[in-house]
Amino acid sequence: MQPFEEIDWSTSVDVLDEVVETDVHNLVVFNDDVNTFDHVIDTLIDVCKHTPEQAEQCTLLIHYKGKCTVKNGSWEELVPLRNEICRRGISAEVLN
Repeated sequence: MQPFEEIDWSTSVDVLDEVVETDVHNLVVFNDDVNTFDHVIDTLIDVCKHTPEQAEQCTLLIHYKGKCTVKNGSWEELVPLRNEICRRGISAEVLN
């Protein structure tokens, strides 16, 4: 588009008729002074199906920022993941 080019506003535009609300939650993992980087990385790969690079980046954020959202999804999807992460000795919560 050129500067000051006239726009044809007469074209029709589709409008969303229905608003669909999704109930998205966050699985947040918290830092501690107990677990090793390797243990957290391995857990994120096993439980959350992260790639090694993704798990490493999340682990660095957990370490330096104190927490990191490692997965988004429904409550029903995230609670079993949270339970398995906690079973492995890592602190995690499902939050809105």
